[in-house]
Amino acid sequence: MGRTRGAWNTKGTWAAGIALAALLAFTGYAMLNGGDEDTDTPSKGGSSASASVSPGPSATYVPPDDWTEPHSWVALPRGKRTDDGGSSIGYPQSPEGAVAMMAAANTTLIEGEKSNVDEQLRIYHSYIGTADQSSENAEQIELAAIQSDKALAKQLGVSPGQPLPSGAYVRSTVVGYKVIKESDSEVSAWLLARVVQKNGETEKEKGSYTRTLAGAQWESGDWKLTGDATARAQQDVQGQAQPAMAAPGDPEFNQAGWTAIRQAS
Repeated sequence: MGRTRGAWNTKGTWAAGIALAALLAFTGYAMLNGGDEDTDTPSKGGSSASASVSPGPSATYVPPDDWTEPHSWVALPRGKRTDDGGSSIGYPQSPEGAVAMMAAANTTLIEGEKSNVDEQLRIYHSYIGTADQSSENAEQIELAAIQSDKALAKQLGVSPGQPLPSGAYVRSTVVGYKVIKESDSEVSAWLLARVVQKNGETEKEKGSYTRTLAGAQWESGDWKLTGDATARAQQDVQGQAQPAMAAPGDPEFNQAGWTAIRQAS
């Protein structure tokens, strides 16, 4: 897995980012990830942590004075149903449907009694293609998530296996994407995610960005992440510069070619 600009600069960031990085690595994917450090500090475009995850200027949101409107906004479709693990599935057979699934597969929340093990196994069983699933892969993913839970527990001063302190969480949310190739049966894209961590009720939320390359195929009536599609995506971007990580509202966001994600109504 390639890493740039201090990727996984905190244990909490790594715990959230494992959603695609570790999952896909253990199932034969070639992943490229990156993270920015200390992105609580307002960025060049004036967007802070809260601005970066907002759906964009609206009647209830006042953008910074130097807000640069993203050139492209998309409200990704929702899945038609929820599976037994609580994941949204059943996305439409369209490029936006594939990206919506990828975004769901890179959206995690670790808080209270919900561990990274819970999140990673849920994502694995819900979003990884059949050919890439095996008991060995599931075991490796669980072991990696156990280690990240232990590291996070140590960082927050609780015993492994115990709930996180009140108000503590690690959350990953995809805020932008850039399609590489698309067809009716396969879509590849870069994903830009914001990962935030708060260590307790009175602690300040801190965050960073991650950039992930993923490929999806249409399988049995839904989109699934597959090793073959992601390997082809890596070949397609070989030798190209990776899109710069910047919050929606920053000029660099548009320069990198990202499409901002507007939360569906």
